[in-house]
Amino acid sequence: MPKIVDHEKQRKKVAEATWRVIQKMGLDQASVRNVADEAGLSVGSMRHYFTTHSELLSYAMKMVSDRVGNRITNIAFSGDLLSDIPLLVDEILPTDEEKRLEMEVWFAFVVKSLSDKDLAKHRMEVDDDLRTVFIKIMNELTVNNLALPDLDMEVEIERFYALIDGLAIHAVLRPKKVTADIMRRAVHRHLISICRPPSGQTQKKEQT
Repeated sequence: MPKIVDHEKQRKKVAEATWRVIQKMGLDQASVRNVADEAGLSVGSMRHYFTTHSELLSYAMKMVSDRVGNRITNIAFSGDLLSDIPLLVDEILPTDEEKRLEMEVWFAFVVKSLSDKDLAKHRMEVDDDLRTVFIKIMNELTVNNLALPDLDMEVEIERFYALIDGLAIHAVLRPKKVTADIMRRAVHRHLISICRPPSGQTQKKEQT
């Protein structure tokens, strides 16, 4: 009886092998042969899963963003924005080894996307999706009367997005300095800076 192969599972296996090659040797070395060796497949069998090298890279890039999106979808939100926002952001930041691998690979793809139209298209789609996340965060803080009054929302959306992007880059470049704890504390500090103080603190200030 012929062996039944899960086509999509094999595509994911190849994409993960592509990530490992990129992490170890750089994106320029993510050739079909190197990826096939890493995945434990023959070069010929690779054609069963990806017809072109460009298709392989596009799939591997998309899988990074899909995994982040899936993690966010599966968060058990409590309904408390000031607790839920850090949970959401934590799934974007490289706060563990698996997420760091994803982020290292993602930034390699971002650089490549400057000269590859297919990768650039997906990078811009992900950028738009992430910006939408921060638009929703700021809108929810405002609607729930948690954001400070008179904030320049356009600036605050970009500032929050830039903070997360910057933390991610620094965590990849300096993982021993920019740890998960530092990133989480930075996010917490940022939220404090744009939100009203708790009512108890406000009353205490008024009394003094």
